[in-house]
Amino acid sequence: MDQLTPARLRPRDVLRVGGTGLRTRPLRVFLSALGIAIGIAAMTAVVGISSSSGADLDRQLAALGTNLLTVEPGTTLTGEAATLPDESVAMISRIAPIERVASTGKVADALVYRTDQVPAAESGGISVRAADQDLLGTVGADLASGSWLNPATARYPVVVLGSAAASQLGIGAGGQVYLGGRWFTVIGTLDPVPLAPELDTAALIGKPAAVTYLEFDGHPTTIYTRSHDSSVAAVRDVLAATANPEAPNEVAVSRPSDALAARQATSRAFTGLMLGLGAVALVVGGVGVANTMVISVLERRAEIGLRRALGATRGQILQQFLAEALLLSALGGIGGVVLGVAVTTVYAGTQSWPVVVPVWATAGGITATILIGAIAGLYPAVRAGHTPPTEALTT
Repeated sequence: MDQLTPARLRPRDVLRVGGTGLRTRPLRVFLSALGIAIGIAAMTAVVGISSSSGADLDRQLAALGTNLLTVEPGTTLTGEAATLPDESVAMISRIAPIERVASTGKVADALVYRTDQVPAAESGGISVRAADQDLLGTVGADLASGSWLNPATARYPVVVLGSAAASQLGIGAGGQVYLGGRWFTVIGTLDPVPLAPELDTAALIGKPAAVTYLEFDGHPTTIYTRSHDSSVAAVRDVLAATANPEAPNEVAVSRPSDALAARQATSRAFTGLMLGLGAVALVVGGVGVANTMVISVLERRAEIGLRRALGATRGQILQQFLAEALLLSALGGIGGVVLGVAVTTVYAGTQSWPVVVPVWATAGGITATILIGAIAGLYPAVRAGHTPPTEALTT
């Protein structure tokens, strides 16, 4: 009598048999898949939120520009505060690649109050700065309300408040503040200035008015410059010597966009930490899959023995249980990716960020779950395939 050749299982049959095994234990399958899903969701959400934050930063830099350089006085060799020469703005403006220059100067001893009844010690930390009229265009600032200083208003007791200063004082355009011992009319307020945050807590007045009403000495304390993108590094190298030729070591030059880039680098470090935590959760989920599959093999010894007795080969039994492990992990992976994308979308929406989830994160998440499923299900599948039919049927 010829020996019968075992029927071959097509991939579709293997998946159907594996799916049937999962459907018989829905609660256990759900809990095991949930462990995988939590790990993948954590990793996808961390990558997505980090990418969305980076995209928002790139958008800010594209809008604000990375060619803004600031010049401020440093310290002298004896450790005292240095000053910039009165003519430093004019000298800097002669540098060929520079497109725009504007400055502000702190007005010493001038404080800002909501009314003249506020105690002198409660100034709120709002600084008074004498500003050039082309300051807004140079630093990339926008008006929230009212108007900016012009050649006429810059000579009178009027003020433009930074965003934080206006919020702190509770005064908008059209109101009045008690500044430097006299009343100034608020003609405008600013939106937040990301590249010049010191302006957010400042009260800005015209330089002629500062000289007339507050005895401003005329020294600039911060000079803002915009140069050609290709010449930023070269301009940065000569700014200190140009601003103060006699003592360039007493001049501090900075690039505000570097602070934003540093924030992005810090975010990347935090992302690496969170990815590590997500990987731990993913491993825990893989252990859950392995545990589920081992228990499944022990519980289904009779089923395995019956199939072996009916002609199923060890390889077919191995394929069945390996398919169950892969399907279980794939369910967790797909659910985790969907959950991670949802978390990223909601969080990015609350921050007004563009939603960015890299394709490699979603594809990598699903690939990782398949690998976890294969590793976690391999031993139980091999064990099931080596179960003797007679031992299973007598259990």
